[in-house]
Amino acid sequence: MSGYDYDLFVIGGGSGGVRAARIASGHGARVGLAEEYRFGGTCVIRGCVPKKLLVYASRFTDEFEAAASFGWSLETPRFDWPTLIANKDREIARLEGLYGNTLENAGVELHRSRAVLRDAHTIELVAEQRTVTADRILIATGGKPNVDPDLPGVEHVITSNELFDLPQLPQRVAIAGGGYIACEFACLLNGLGVETTLIYRGEEILRGFDGEVRRHVREAMEARGVKVVLGQVFTRIDRTPDGLEGELGDGRVLAADQILFAIGRSPNVSGLGLERLGIEMGWNGHVVVDEYSRSSVPNIFAVGDVTDRVNLTPVAIREGHAFADCEFGGKDVRVSHDWVATGVFTTPEIGTVGLSEEMARERHRVVEVYRSSFRPMKATLGRSTERMLIKLLVDGESDCVVGAHVVGPDAAEFAQLLAVPMRLGITKAELDATMAVHPTAAEEFVTMSRPAARHVRGE
Repeated sequence: MSGYDYDLFVIGGGSGGVRAARIASGHGARVGLAEEYRFGGTCVIRGCVPKKLLVYASRFTDEFEAAASFGWSLETPRFDWPTLIANKDREIARLEGLYGNTLENAGVELHRSRAVLRDAHTIELVAEQRTVTADRILIATGGKPNVDPDLPGVEHVITSNELFDLPQLPQRVAIAGGGYIACEFACLLNGLGVETTLIYRGEEILRGFDGEVRRHVREAMEARGVKVVLGQVFTRIDRTPDGLEGELGDGRVLAADQILFAIGRSPNVSGLGLERLGIEMGWNGHVVVDEYSRSSVPNIFAVGDVTDRVNLTPVAIREGHAFADCEFGGKDVRVSHDWVATGVFTTPEIGTVGLSEEMARERHRVVEVYRSSFRPMKATLGRSTERMLIKLLVDGESDCVVGAHVVGPDAAEFAQLLAVPMRLGITKAELDATMAVHPTAAEEFVTMSRPAARHVRGE
């Protein structure tokens, strides 16, 4: 037993911190954890979980429209935002309680307080007006939404944090940003009947994703009624008697009830005391760590979005688990950030694993592109013309599948399953040898026999 109050103290009660605390305690460590807001972190409280619940709500519009084609007669549907938010809040409260109970049952001591580092082994618990000590400290404080502090009128905007608690559904929303958060909220608000405009500074939305996927989703969003404005940013925002007005760089003025900023997230490190300890910080304030999540101060570690490696909840959980196994379980575990599957809950939905076509062509001399685009079977009886996109990228020399992309219903489910064989190095020939399940959309992955394109570097 060390002379400290704890063997491990975790700052942050989100997915990564909770997993690390629970696993370390299971290895016999004395663990404390501080969370100043609510247990569960961004994902559970104001991120993935409530967002997905709102996405589900928004997609009932499609179901109601399709029902008549399948013989159902329905009264005109009516949506009630307060009911959705109240039910969402009830579910989030339930999940938060589960997180707290899980930690306490694992023997972790919980502190509902802001925690500030005073030195490499001392943590001030602000709400408790005392300090505690720990042999090792884990920073797992996640990220926070960005806004432009120099934008005139920025005080009038909201972020995704506030949107989840709006007392009423706005009729008009303008969204700044073109990443997955901005696009997801544009789609779900549009699906709930909100007049939605997306403003993005770049030439195409969803930077970093496959180019064909980006175009496909943007065109589908526009067909569904989302107005997408590219190459522009807000230059000022004013409050008016009728709501808000946002002026763009080209002089256009957009009227809205709410203006949502989803222009990225930054590591949540403000006021933690990291500078006092000389902890190395990266270009955007993230904690620089090695492959074992160790910072430049040997007994201080960090996992999750605060390290700005791969900013996804399952990655934070894996990093937290690996840290606890290494430091308290006597194991040598290093997290691989390759082959991380991603789901984007736009409508239509995106699922992706591996390389985009652009990146595949940079990394491999020969790239074969397999592509299938079709109306999903469920849409064939209705009026929807929206098409599903399935795309495989194959290294033409090794025959290994290096990228897989799906746009359409349940695309994220596809990505999770594809990540397993792709991580193990599956080849196109092995996919071809796999029997199809019919009739499904997924059978396209094992029935695409000829490449739609073949790229050879230098030719």
